[in-house]
Amino acid sequence: MRPRCVLLDRDGVVNVDSPNYIKSPDEWHAIEGSLAAIGELCHAGITVCICSNQSGIARGLFDDDALEAINRKMSAAIAQFDARLDGLYYCRHHPTDHCTCRKPAPGLLLQALRRHDRRPAETVFVGDSATDLAAATGAGVRPILVRTGNGAQTEQSLTNTTTRVFDSLADVVSELLR
Repeated sequence: MRPRCVLLDRDGVVNVDSPNYIKSPDEWHAIEGSLAAIGELCHAGITVCICSNQSGIARGLFDDDALEAINRKMSAAIAQFDARLDGLYYCRHHPTDHCTCRKPAPGLLLQALRRHDRRPAETVFVGDSATDLAAATGAGVRPILVRTGNGAQTEQSLTNTTTRVFDSLADVVSELLR
């Protein structure tokens, strides 16, 4: 079934991840094929949103202005494919804050679903970590794991054999639109 909504983790799915956080536009680099894949989803009329933990803000590693600058760079790069993101949802909290929006909690995903009037049954969430998969399950959306970012390592400890696993976002989109 073709989804009406695709939610994406950012770091490790759309762009190259870093253990030191993506703190500036200069550190943001798209994963090969990810921006074209987002373009394909948009051209197919599918709602596309980012749902990403960004605790680097709470840790004082970067601020909201830096996050906005990163978003501008990402949006401009996606626009080259005549596409755009329908929403950007971030948890800026520290892991010890115990908020409802930080993945593995489903809050960000549920917020995106409500905002865009989408049902969980018509939505997938593409991530590269166990927390992404848990958030998807908690929100009632189909989890998809990519091997980019931390995905290959996550796959090694995957216990849910029904989770679909792909090499990259481009491969996910190719399958979803087939």
